[in-house]
Amino acid sequence: MASSLLHFSAPFRTLQPPPPLPKPPRIPLHVSRFPRPLIHKSLAFSTGFRAAPGSGRFCLRAKASMAGKGNGKVEVFDSEEDLSVSLAKYTADLADKFSKEKGSFTVVLSGGSLIKSLRKLVEPPYVDAVDWSTWHVFWVDERVVPKDHVDSNYKLAFDGFLSKVPVLPGKVYAINDALPAEGAADDYETCLKHLVKSNVLSVSAATGFPKFDLMLLGMGPDGHVASLFPGHPLVKENEKWVTFIKDSPKPPPERITFTFPVINSSANIALVVCGAGKAGPVHAALGSGQNSDPLPVQMVSPEGELVWFLDKDAASKL
Repeated sequence: MASSLLHFSAPFRTLQPPPPLPKPPRIPLHVSRFPRPLIHKSLAFSTGFRAAPGSGRFCLRAKASMAGKGNGKVEVFDSEEDLSVSLAKYTADLADKFSKEKGSFTVVLSGGSLIKSLRKLVEPPYVDAVDWSTWHVFWVDERVVPKDHVDSNYKLAFDGFLSKVPVLPGKVYAINDALPAEGAADDYETCLKHLVKSNVLSVSAATGFPKFDLMLLGMGPDGHVASLFPGHPLVKENEKWVTFIKDSPKPPPERITFTFPVINSSANIALVVCGAGKAGPVHAALGSGQNSDPLPVQMVSPEGELVWFLDKDAASKL
């Protein structure tokens, strides 16, 4: 399929390595802030460095790390700002790892507030230090609208992220917005299969589905991920790589989406959730109770590592 044409003017510059940072001091634990931790009886705190605005210095920010159900790890941050700092480092570290190992980094974006939470990647040090030439960018779902439409996930990502970093235009894989929903889904799946044959994408030895290096997912207030909604038959699709929906409960109604076998074949998944309005499904997914009718977010279970990035409001019911 034809790739979207992106134009970048920002030159690539080499960042001089910063001086070594001192070992951070041990931070006292105040477990009472988190009554009834997720699964275990205790919380482990780790420290992250963040540049103090205008000071050139670094200050410490505390985050709570918890063990989630299954193979998930849960990080809870005091604010969305602290979350975005950690998410940028997490993403940049994985990009560096895979780029050195195989010369490429395949990353899948979603819509909603996820792009806002990636904003630190377009700032120093990452905008200059990341090897953007190795990035291949995909979407876990897309609305079947023109690329310049306000509802387009491509437009959201372009305006807030892609237009500010030198990712190569030929490595950005947007949907063909001239096609109807079913045709756009088939076309995107054909594109993925072509990239598998050309060794841009690897395939899971366990499932035979494409294996992306990193999938960055958000979650809706109803617990949906991608365009896979609670109670919809598409959550059970297990053969197609990409499918379509014409009756989305959230507008616009026509979309294409990766299926769960593709999502769960990923090497790494970050689930990024902010806001008190999403605390309910976060509790359903990570709390100790059992749910006979699991939400889509509860069906996210990658072959590799799953990390939850939560602000304290999203984690308020845990």
